[in-house]
Amino acid sequence: MKIAMIAACPFPWPRGTPIRAHRMAEALGQRGHDVHVVTYHLGDAIRTRHMTVHRIAGPASYIHAAPGPTLTKLALLDPLLARKLRSVLRGGHFDVIHAHHYEGLLCGLLARRRQAPPIVFDVHTLLESELPSYSAIGHNLMKRIGRALDRLLPAYADHVIAVSENMRRELERLGRVGPSQLSVISNGVEVDHFCSDTAAPVRNIIVFAGNLAPYQGIDLLLRAFARVRQEVPAARLHLLTDGDFNLLRPLAGMLGIASSIEAMAVDYAALPQALRAATVLVNPRSVCSGVPQKLFNYMASARPVVSFAASAALLEHEKTGLIVSDGDIAAFAAAIVRLMRDPALAARLGESARLLVSKHYSWDQVAARAEQVYARVLARAPCA
Repeated sequence: MKIAMIAACPFPWPRGTPIRAHRMAEALGQRGHDVHVVTYHLGDAIRTRHMTVHRIAGPASYIHAAPGPTLTKLALLDPLLARKLRSVLRGGHFDVIHAHHYEGLLCGLLARRRQAPPIVFDVHTLLESELPSYSAIGHNLMKRIGRALDRLLPAYADHVIAVSENMRRELERLGRVGPSQLSVISNGVEVDHFCSDTAAPVRNIIVFAGNLAPYQGIDLLLRAFARVRQEVPAARLHLLTDGDFNLLRPLAGMLGIASSIEAMAVDYAALPQALRAATVLVNPRSVCSGVPQKLFNYMASARPVVSFAASAALLEHEKTGLIVSDGDIAAFAAAIVRLMRDPALAARLGESARLLVSKHYSWDQVAARAEQVYARVLARAPCA
């Protein structure tokens, strides 16, 4: 098939949405499809022959790569993306448009010819949970706006892919997308990459990997870490991020833990070594409709994970990780301390998690499921 994939984000880039778009496109290309990715002007170098990348002529001065909507994205980059997609579609017949996240869907709707090709909307997270973390406007107002968009926009796609069962159920509950128009395709992970390092864990090291956007729950993590330090004074927290930790330093200082925290940028090649050096990996996100990519990476690294329940969809408590109730800082800290004091439990949970993602969550399996969705959509689509 010939696939136009829309990635309204830096591409490739080491965080959730860009990773899903990149690895899915690459895996589809490896399976013999002709994949064309239409994306922003931002991103790392592409080192694969399995896709063709079409970039907008975005302003060189715009280098904002953090997640979340900005006025420049909505008013300039996304219209340019729709225009670039329209140009790509005019260049030859495409079987399907695969639009990642809501901005990708909007660009696809603006760009495609009437009725063809069909649009598959890959929704990574629901706006009801995402928008409040990006805006200084009232939290409840942004939730209502997000809920309205979650109800309205997916119905314009020919098929919707949700990244989790929870998200599928919520979209179905909203009432405008029927069960026959919904599929679940979770993320994948490069298991061999994340388990390639053979180093033993370093004692008393807690690791978080990801951006520092408010939805990540770093404030909850810092409060939990302060409790861990009371039990294990030698504990240290490593934040693997290219985000600016200075915004969180006042809270760390107030909690008396600033000297025990190290924030560092780690590229994709070095990430496995940094994860496998951890005693415990932490996922403090307490509001989440999908599945964070970091959770796949954590599990593939064979190190034990502590997670709040909302973002722990892949984990099974006491079998592949430790799950605590959302926002329960004391329980989060206690779970970390438990794993630090019980290396046998930590090793068992980490290895069970690695086996799970290795068996069920390769990117090739993700691509095979996407193929099945395309076939279903094309089987009922009218002739172009």
